[in-house]
Amino acid sequence: MSDLSSSLGFVAENPAMSAIKDAYNSFAERRAMLNLPNPGTVDNIAREVQKDVLLSNFMFTGLRADLTKVFGMTPLFRVSHAFSMGSSGNLPPYAFSAMYGSPKVFMQGNLGSDGTLSAVYNYRWNQGLVTKTNAQVMGGGAQGLLQIDNDYTGDDFSASIKAFNPSIFEGGLTGIFVGSYLQSITPGLALGFEAIWQRQGMTARPETALSYSARYKGDDWIGTAQLQAQGTFAATYWRKLSERVEAGVDMNLQFAPSPAAMMMGGPSRDGTTSIGAKYDFRASSFRAQVDSTGKVSCLLEKRIAMPISLSFAGEIDQAKQTAKVGLAVSLEIAGEELMEQQEKADPASMIPPPF
Repeated sequence: MSDLSSSLGFVAENPAMSAIKDAYNSFAERRAMLNLPNPGTVDNIAREVQKDVLLSNFMFTGLRADLTKVFGMTPLFRVSHAFSMGSSGNLPPYAFSAMYGSPKVFMQGNLGSDGTLSAVYNYRWNQGLVTKTNAQVMGGGAQGLLQIDNDYTGDDFSASIKAFNPSIFEGGLTGIFVGSYLQSITPGLALGFEAIWQRQGMTARPETALSYSARYKGDDWIGTAQLQAQGTFAATYWRKLSERVEAGVDMNLQFAPSPAAMMMGGPSRDGTTSIGAKYDFRASSFRAQVDSTGKVSCLLEKRIAMPISLSFAGEIDQAKQTAKVGLAVSLEIAGEELMEQQEKADPASMIPPPF
């Protein structure tokens, strides 16, 4: 045992390793002196435009009603019932959902009347490392989905490793694996990349793809650019116009080779651009969006009283001469004690669940 310890000690304490340690410590000290901010993740590099301003994650059609009962705030525990009618999406007529959240654990389960079952389990190992698991079982015998994410948030960088439907039961590794890294270079500029490796089956050849990302944050604006595989370029621009008004532009341009273009000796160009704005009022929020395909959309969310909120969504497609309308009512019920706890709680001292 002493011989083994001395051998390992020589490996860790030889002059070459000491030089590497000194160089790394010096680099870490200089890096810490820059006091660079965390740039976020590659997935959320354009969050201000795509998830806050534009209507991609908020648009709906038909009639919806959400009833939520809150049983606790610390830890968070709530159940909800969702009813929908006339929806053009994949929403079932009825869905039941239960949610539990603590500073370390977040769990959520959804069961639809069409047989769809989804479950989310997230665990925070420490302040920087979070493991997220998402499983879905589709109704009607369709293929399910298993997604496992490991996200690490550092002082000035973010790293992530994801796996979609990983399997080793076919005699080898199959599935989709994604790795991403985003690093702050200056207080405003961040650069990153995303690598994808996928293999649908052992009879198919593995496929790889690499994309690059850049994000720059000014005083009241944020610009992003992404060069993805197969010639896709995406860029966004977000700006804070006033205390309650913000606007954003999202552009996607794809250089995809087509047979006609190959005969002419050049790739075809296909792209869309969306422009949107968001207005926040005292008890309501209004979003409007127009894109280059001729679609005009709007969304109004208004809180009528403390437990009741209404949402109205509308969309007109000028090219297809179609229109869509959606109306939703949300009711959130909580006891008086929980309401008092929420009002007295200090948001700065509360650690949110690992959503």
